[in-house]
Amino acid sequence: MTGSTEHSTTPAACCDAGTDPAPAAPRLWTVDEHLADVLAAVGPLPAIELQLLDAQGCRLDEDVVADGDLPPFDNSSMDGYAVRTADTEGATDAYPSVLPVVGDIAAGAGELPRVGPGQAARIMTGAPLPPGATAVAPVEWTDGGTGTGVAAAAMTAPVPDEEVRVLRPVAEGAHIRRAGSDVAAGTKVLDAGTRLGPTQLGLLAAIGRATVKVRPRPRVVVLSTGSELVQPGEPVGPGQIADSNSFTLTAAAQEAGAIAYRVGAVPDDADRLRAVLEDQLGRADLIVTSGGVSVGAYDVVKEVFESYGGVDFRKLRMQPGKPQGFGRIGGAAGVPLLALPGNPVSAYISFELFVRPVIRTMLGAPDVHRPVVRALCPVALRSPAGRRQFLRGRHSAADGTVEPVGGAGSHLVGALARADCLITVPEDVTELPAGSEVDVVLLDS
Repeated sequence: MTGSTEHSTTPAACCDAGTDPAPAAPRLWTVDEHLADVLAAVGPLPAIELQLLDAQGCRLDEDVVADGDLPPFDNSSMDGYAVRTADTEGATDAYPSVLPVVGDIAAGAGELPRVGPGQAARIMTGAPLPPGATAVAPVEWTDGGTGTGVAAAAMTAPVPDEEVRVLRPVAEGAHIRRAGSDVAAGTKVLDAGTRLGPTQLGLLAAIGRATVKVRPRPRVVVLSTGSELVQPGEPVGPGQIADSNSFTLTAAAQEAGAIAYRVGAVPDDADRLRAVLEDQLGRADLIVTSGGVSVGAYDVVKEVFESYGGVDFRKLRMQPGKPQGFGRIGGAAGVPLLALPGNPVSAYISFELFVRPVIRTMLGAPDVHRPVVRALCPVALRSPAGRRQFLRGRHSAADGTVEPVGGAGSHLVGALARADCLITVPEDVTELPAGSEVDVVLLDS
């Protein structure tokens, strides 16, 4: 009997003939494991040379050194008269320095009159300082050539053989912008890695650069999947909802620094989805989809992406956003793909945790991740065991507190729109009493 009993309890005997053993439970990835796997597969985009305005928002791939001085020549910072300082000593309203005007100098002037002893030249703001002059007397310190002896409010039209009365002394070098006083030739003006905004582009133009070598902004194609989706503004029929994910994710990609293309909603049709992808691959550095990553009879996203090879669908120990997809379409050298869940809150939180760091990495940005701070939560929190919970919240930097906004549901877009942070509850914590300190991911920084 003993031998018979042992034989009957072997795995083979417990299974029906021809029945395979139950498959092993799929691995649950942690948030950190998934993020590390994603970031290990991407890097900064290759540097390219771009025209200045096309480079806005990009990061320099080179140090920029000024070839010449800025400003390139001594010039006037005021409308007035170029004079010799010695000729204005002791000038007053009652006893002005009376100087003949030997010429007029406008901005961009080529030939310049020489200002000799006891002479002046009318000069406009930005115009080059003429030889012989050592200062500029603002027009308000003169009679403007009117001969009235009264300080003028504005420059008058040139008058042949006119004189100007200077009504106060002018210090050596007064109202002159010296060549190189802003930037001297040979000076490094911008470091590699600098993000190019309006002022940086203006500086590049000022030193004569027409193009610049940068890490380009990644081109991100965003599309939603689901036959239930309609475009905002269109009638919503039974069982249908407006496509909000493609707008949220496109805007989030732009905010992260990408050039984002919103494709919109694609129905649950494998051929249609494959056609859209083929059409978009040529302009994409990254593809982001939402919907179709969970287990369902009509989820064709897995079917299509897996047909390309190199795309892995996995489950994460997080809430919301458990199902995720990642890989490349077209093999190891293909376009990276991040497939996000379809619920709006899940899609957005997944974007913040995984897609935004990819975009920032492609940009070559040093700040890949959102800042995380510690804050006190005045209310008690609950979280499912084994899941990292991301609750939407409002953070007060003034008093170092954070409070949840709305509930934990992954469909609550109204609450999401009021949130400015994510409250993180670790995987091994199921309850936090009121007043606990928590990690807070700042979304507005």
